[in-house]
Amino acid sequence: MAREKLRVLIVDSSIIYANLLVEALKTDNSIEIIGVASDAYEARDKIVLLRAELMIMDPDLPRMDGVSFLKRLMPQYPIPVIIITSKSKDKILDVLDAGALDFIEKPSIPNQTSFIVELSIKIKIASGANLSHWKSKREELSFIKKRIDESLSSSGKVIVLGASTGGTEAIKKIVPLFPTNMPPVVIVQHMPPGFTEMFASSLNRISYMEVKEAVSGDTLIPGKVYIAPGDLHMSLVRNGNIIQIICKSGERVSGHRPSVDVLMSSAATVLGKNAIGIMLTGMGSDGAKGMLEMKKKGAYNIAQDEESSVVYGMPKVAAELGGVDIILPLNEIAPFVIQLLEE
Repeated sequence: MAREKLRVLIVDSSIIYANLLVEALKTDNSIEIIGVASDAYEARDKIVLLRAELMIMDPDLPRMDGVSFLKRLMPQYPIPVIIITSKSKDKILDVLDAGALDFIEKPSIPNQTSFIVELSIKIKIASGANLSHWKSKREELSFIKKRIDESLSSSGKVIVLGASTGGTEAIKKIVPLFPTNMPPVVIVQHMPPGFTEMFASSLNRISYMEVKEAVSGDTLIPGKVYIAPGDLHMSLVRNGNIIQIICKSGERVSGHRPSVDVLMSSAATVLGKNAIGIMLTGMGSDGAKGMLEMKKKGAYNIAQDEESSVVYGMPKVAAELGGVDIILPLNEIAPFVIQLLEE
């Protein structure tokens, strides 16, 4: 019985180059190119969805570089990786240290016979590599699951999060642990104008969900995180079957603009029981009333505990008002939310 073809994914920032490589590798009957991806996020999704058995990658990728991608990928989803690159030797070593098995110099046109022959040989050798040692390097929570549980993104839920003092670091302990197939996440973090865009950009670099500063008119999409822009209130509205974001100025609410109360009050009205509320560390009481409204409409609400909070103000008041279903340490919130969505 003939062996099935090896399922290979090509990852290159240039789709044109990737497609040229696809055509060049068609001469090898033992290889099946199952898809191409232009960045780490797309690659991560296609590895799972298309059941890739090996990846050919140029590590010079947009949004997340190849080294960072492999450091997150390999402990969770070990897969043989061959690098094609024109980078300097020290850069290649970084990629190999991150988990790639081998590399080959990248030609300007990938249909050179010598290049294809050498690459085909490397693919066959790499396909038989033992990657079991990566199993011992698993982190606290998987960035990538070996199966995609579509119930996460198709649940109709929206995660609504509020934070203030100490919140930027707290959010960085939660959002990067969410897999790509999470429902939309909307966040109000008390920050001035300009800083929210930088925060969204920095969070995006370490997350598998796509993180952006919200813009009025944005439609909530699974796999995306929306951060309220500094000095503008962010609220949710329903437009037929879609939920959109409205960002606008106005009086400060609970002493803040953007205000967690504004976001959570709108979530109570628009989402009802399809909301999951999270209240993180912060000074004052912003969000407590809005979270109570969410609970009354059927949302499930989580608050960070005192011990892990930098300032136990906002979660404390939310709990005292009766708007919280469970209080958890910071490091347990992301796993708990994922568990809720899988039930």
